[in-house]
Amino acid sequence: MAKKKPEGYLSAKESRRISRENRKITNAYEKQRKRKNVPESEYLTTMRDPANSVEFDNLHTYFFTDAGTVKAVDGVSFDVPIGKTVGVVGESGCGKSVTSLSLMQLLQRPQGQVVEGQIRLNLGNKAYDVTKAPNEVLQKLRGNYVSMIFQEPMTALNPVFRIGEQINEVIELHDGEGNNEADIKARTIELLKMVGIANAEGVYQMFPHELSGGMRQRVVIAMALACNPKVIIADEPTTALDVTIQAQILDLLRQLKDRINSSIMFITHDLGVIAEMADYVVVMYAGRIVEKGTAEDIFYHPAHPYTIGLMASKPVVGKKIDKLYSIPGKVPNPINMPDYCYFKDRCEMCVERCDGAYPEMVSLSETHQVSCYRYSDRKERE
Repeated sequence: MAKKKPEGYLSAKESRRISRENRKITNAYEKQRKRKNVPESEYLTTMRDPANSVEFDNLHTYFFTDAGTVKAVDGVSFDVPIGKTVGVVGESGCGKSVTSLSLMQLLQRPQGQVVEGQIRLNLGNKAYDVTKAPNEVLQKLRGNYVSMIFQEPMTALNPVFRIGEQINEVIELHDGEGNNEADIKARTIELLKMVGIANAEGVYQMFPHELSGGMRQRVVIAMALACNPKVIIADEPTTALDVTIQAQILDLLRQLKDRINSSIMFITHDLGVIAEMADYVVVMYAGRIVEKGTAEDIFYHPAHPYTIGLMASKPVVGKKIDKLYSIPGKVPNPINMPDYCYFKDRCEMCVERCDGAYPEMVSLSETHQVSCYRYSDRKERE
């Protein structure tokens, strides 16, 4: 009797075939991205709403692996308004960080590629579609218009260079004003003071290992703010910090956002942080948006079963329970996604229609949208 192959098994022959096909696809994308002297008209676009800093429009970001194509972000659309904070929440692997890396175009290449959709970036007097812009243009956009505060400050900082040298490099590379060394050093020390480091001159000369986690996180924030960017992506900036330092970092981000009138795209698992920081909330699950709205919409009127499950699984002060709620089941295999609602197999609120295709977005109010069949009657009435 032949031995049964495990689920998801791929023969070496099949894996080589997939690898060959993927190389053809990724080489074509890479060739497009590495072109020189591309006319601006190719990536110039128009903002749907000039009050937005960034507009994600039907974004699809895939990873072409030897086991198959992983649809990490599969049709995501949302806006980041100027001067506002948009919180992106969801469990690990739902596509939050890949969405932000698509905006920065820092995906792991050549496997990771944006295959469809637009990311419109508002530069003030004009707008660029980041997905079509070549590398030489993106180099000027990163830091000047969009910057990122990375998740783990110890790995974001280079351990063999002093703090001052690392921030100086950012200013030299992106500022473009031909400042001399003294001016750059003065600007770096000013940034360190701005993020709440009292001994700025001393920290300027230190190596990353000489600083605590909170101090390192402040340095990473200083690097992100070096060129007064229009959009700041904060990818779980408080995960490695204790609660007291976390509160200080959040206060700092709020103050700095108002000072330089930036927008923040705040990525986190922590709903408490989102409630405190965000004006708008986007809830992601398995590479898609399941619900989006203002912070008030999401926290006071959660509509999607997944959002309701997330709310139920967080501890509440003053409420005594024996065991925290946890959403049953697991996320579907990203290489072989089902053709129905991705959350159906874990959902405790299924209705008859859930057997159909993936549900479309339904508007519950002007600001609140949800992707769920429980509200499909409302869609038909519209």
